[in-house]
Amino acid sequence: MKKNLILVLLVSMVAVASCSFTNKSFENDDKDKLLLDLITYVLERGHYEPKQINDKFSANVFEDFLDILDPTKRYFLEDDIKEFEKYKYQIDDQIKNTDITFFNLVYQRLMTRMDEAQAVYTEILSEPFDYTKKEEIKVDYKDEPYASNKRELKERWRKQLKYNTLGTYDNKIKIRTKSIASGGSGESAVGEDLAAVEFERAKSDGKKPLRDMTLAEVEASSRESTKNTLDEFFDFVAGLERKDWFVQYINTIVDEFDPHTFYFAPEEKDKFDISMSGKFEGIGARLQKKPEGAKIVEIISGGPVWREKSLEVGDEILKVGQNGDEPIDIVGMRLDDAIKLIKGPKGTIVDLTVRKVDGTVEVVSITRDVVELEESYAKSATVIQEDRKYGLIHLPKFYVDFEDYTERNAATDVAKEVERLKEAGAEGLILDLRDNGGGSLKTVVEMAGLFIKDGPIVQVKSSGQRKEIHEDNDERIQWDGPLVILVNELSASASEILAAAMQDYKRAIVIGSKQTFGKGTVQNVIPLENIVRSNEHGDLGAIKLTTQKFYRINGGSTQLEGVKSDIVVPDRYSYIDLGERDQDNPLGWDKISPADYNTWDGYIDYEGTVSRSKNRLENNPQIKLLEENARWVKEQQDENVVSLNYEAYKKDQEANKEKSNYFKKLRDYDSKLTFQSLEYEQELFAQDEVLREKRDRWHKDLAKDIYVEEAINVLQDLKLNAIKHEKHKLAVKG
Repeated sequence: MKKNLILVLLVSMVAVASCSFTNKSFENDDKDKLLLDLITYVLERGHYEPKQINDKFSANVFEDFLDILDPTKRYFLEDDIKEFEKYKYQIDDQIKNTDITFFNLVYQRLMTRMDEAQAVYTEILSEPFDYTKKEEIKVDYKDEPYASNKRELKERWRKQLKYNTLGTYDNKIKIRTKSIASGGSGESAVGEDLAAVEFERAKSDGKKPLRDMTLAEVEASSRESTKNTLDEFFDFVAGLERKDWFVQYINTIVDEFDPHTFYFAPEEKDKFDISMSGKFEGIGARLQKKPEGAKIVEIISGGPVWREKSLEVGDEILKVGQNGDEPIDIVGMRLDDAIKLIKGPKGTIVDLTVRKVDGTVEVVSITRDVVELEESYAKSATVIQEDRKYGLIHLPKFYVDFEDYTERNAATDVAKEVERLKEAGAEGLILDLRDNGGGSLKTVVEMAGLFIKDGPIVQVKSSGQRKEIHEDNDERIQWDGPLVILVNELSASASEILAAAMQDYKRAIVIGSKQTFGKGTVQNVIPLENIVRSNEHGDLGAIKLTTQKFYRINGGSTQLEGVKSDIVVPDRYSYIDLGERDQDNPLGWDKISPADYNTWDGYIDYEGTVSRSKNRLENNPQIKLLEENARWVKEQQDENVVSLNYEAYKKDQEANKEKSNYFKKLRDYDSKLTFQSLEYEQELFAQDEVLREKRDRWHKDLAKDIYVEEAINVLQDLKLNAIKHEKHKLAVKG
């Protein structure tokens, strides 16, 4: 979405910068200082809403950098922090003077403390843990003070190591119990049952299997697993160079501007090229760094996780293992490094220890694979309720072929599906944008035009520039019938633009979460080498920069607040922070002048339809169960104290599992709706059994979906309204 206006601005900025940095020199030709100066220059002149680099900015960088390096506060001491604090309000001055004294001090101290930590954990793990002792640990370290001395720090390590080992110990005890019950051989379950796999692996390695171990030996084995994990982690860290840590410092500075502005080191492009070549694949999920590990913030349509439905947004990955090997604890690990462990060759298995959204901990095995492009395209189905037929289109993202727009894009595909559903006799249409993370702006504008005569769709504003209005100029209306749009907390960017436009026109009723994701900004990527003439330092990487902001046609931004549903349906994320508001330093919501537009006149009782829907939902037992589940998930998210007493820990885990199983009955819901593929797709099933299976699975999931059920009820209501409206117009004419 690089608009001409922005390109002119950036080109002129680069031209000025090229002159500015041609003869710029630094002591010892320090590339780090040049990089710092360049990035600051670009941020201050190119960012949509540049921050003032002052004492407040300095303090934020100070706090955030230390939090990134030592999230669990197991390296730095209180005295270290006091020494660092003399720079707390000087980082802004250092940035302006291309001074990296603060970074150098912190980096060198971290290396020292990490060396000391290896001796500490080795000593602690040489002695058994007493799991009968009543003690607990806080797993949210944000408000915890730094250790005042090495004795206190060692005690913090002891508790963290005991906590890390406790989960392994519990898992081994379960496998041991199961193996003893099955007699150890488990021949019928080899490859499927963990107890059988462990037994066979132990035999082949010449080791004692868990079934033959005493509890003391199981405890020792658990400590050994934790030590192996930490040894691998520190070996991994030892392979990092100073420049890797400096990139982290640079991105701490960059991240203060907004969560979508990011510096890519030269190596990042190499990683990107490898991933694009298909040599290494992942699990199909986007991750966010958290103190306890890596949080899943987006699941990619068509990817392994999406296909297997094994993980969900909000789950946190704690450990990563490779096909049955001892997992590596990723707590405290840089996100990029954790991702390296998760990625791997297609067809290989990665074992993820995951804390689910509901607080339960599971080991989930995923086969790495490519994202199936076909599953990211629009698909449709007819929905039959008694003697009436409706249409549903699921759109995972607003895709486009950037090499050739006419080749395939979301707008054209949706238009085809709309036409097919019309031919099939659909009386109303559901456009499902749940989990749709966005994509091409051009496809949004064209798609919106399918449902209105003409008019503005979205307003885009660049810093210091006049707003730009993107309009639908095609007076044809492909679908003039009742329309419902489904959204959730993960509907973002382009999805929010379409939902907002249809809501502002009162063309569709939006059903879903309280609000959508709230990403209302546009980014552009600028290679830094383009800004420096006579560069002697090689590739300098690139910066992804926020340059524009989206605004609804009513003038309000989609940033932060997203789109608020006309009809709110609870889900398990209702009370936890997801989306833009869960990011650090998001840009705020604001408003500009509205565009000139006329609302849709096809519905005679829009507000009445919304009101009747809310009344239906209030009395629905499934909605009450969803609400109960959402509140419980929130309680689990807020719980940050864990018992280190094994019996108490086991009791808590069993209670969580029982409660989690209680809510599984949500999956048993039956809407009594019938879903069918369109005729053209049914013809494909004869040659494509896999496609048939995928559609059957989709249809079964839709039949359990209360969002879809209520959308059908709303369409029915809107259809009746349309009939009344036509009668009203005829009466007026008569």
